[in-house]
Amino acid sequence: MVRLAIIDSGGANIASLQFAVERLGLPSDLTTDPATVRAATHVILPGVGAAADCMRRLQNADLVGTIRSLKQPMLGICVGMQLLFESSEEGDVPCLGLLPGRVRKFAERRDLPVPHMGWNQLEFDTASPLLNEINAGDYVYFVHSYAAPVSELTLARTRYGDPFSAIVQRGNVYGAQFHPERSARIGSLLLRNFLQL
Repeated sequence: MVRLAIIDSGGANIASLQFAVERLGLPSDLTTDPATVRAATHVILPGVGAAADCMRRLQNADLVGTIRSLKQPMLGICVGMQLLFESSEEGDVPCLGLLPGRVRKFAERRDLPVPHMGWNQLEFDTASPLLNEINAGDYVYFVHSYAAPVSELTLARTRYGDPFSAIVQRGNVYGAQFHPERSARIGSLLLRNFLQL
């Protein structure tokens, strides 16, 4: 039986995420308790705002070591995905280090305002259980100023000027730069697929 822990990182989108999970017929524990996180079968790390603030909240809750030690499937969302990497240009902050690489700010361009807000199409070539019933060309909703580059970790990418990682994975660690809870049917499919891992 799935037992989902959503780490309470203080973001305004957490209630929407809980409702999205409830629509799939699953309860969730919103928590900052390390024991509850360790006992879950699946863990979601959402994040809104600045990477440094989110990391500080995790440190204050004594969750950094717990998150780094997890063996069950874990999904970082938006800033939560960015925290999975070694560091972020945002405040030049060291992050969780579960994925290699550095998250960088979008280049300033007159035709592409930052933050990037809106619907973008997913591009991918490889199959993954996380992408079941999701097709290349499907749209998902983004709100962010920083992004991870495309790399060997990338399951799906999109473009805002240059390409960047929309979904990443290494082992049990997954990340979605977009907001599944705001991405209608495709976001619901991604959450369902994650909870079936």
